[in-house]
Amino acid sequence: MSDLFDRVVLPVADPDDAAATCEALANYEVGTVVAVHVIEKAGGAPDKASVEQREEYAEKVFDVVRNSLADRVTVETEIVFGTDVADAIFRAADEHEATAIVITPRRGSRWVKLLTGDVAHSLVSETDRPLVVLPDVESFEESDESEAAGGSGSE
Repeated sequence: MSDLFDRVVLPVADPDDAAATCEALANYEVGTVVAVHVIEKAGGAPDKASVEQREEYAEKVFDVVRNSLADRVTVETEIVFGTDVADAIFRAADEHEATAIVITPRRGSRWVKLLTGDVAHSLVSETDRPLVVLPDVESFEESDESEAAGGSGSE
């Protein structure tokens, strides 16, 4: 195992994101995974849901990580709170002495990213440790299938 994957922080936003990221990570030898779910605080404005509801949702996300990885790596979980998602992830990486932060690309249009802020951009431009962007296995497989379908062209 490379030192890069000794202790990774794995930010997970929702169950689909957790499943995709864990599937991508399954191709690598990893020591410990610290799955982090950020509950974004509104910074003075009313929150979208109660803290209890958001913590329950985080546990559903963590269940996906545990079910995907716990049989082959040590899995820890942490819910972190913050008004800036990237800063919350950096704090968790510091607290857990992570050797890297591991993500997969998030789907979403450029407009959504523009309007909501691009957490990935902050992760890339402001990190003090390696950021590993793993290919989204599902997107990669879809790309292979469409190339294979287009490549047969003898009808």
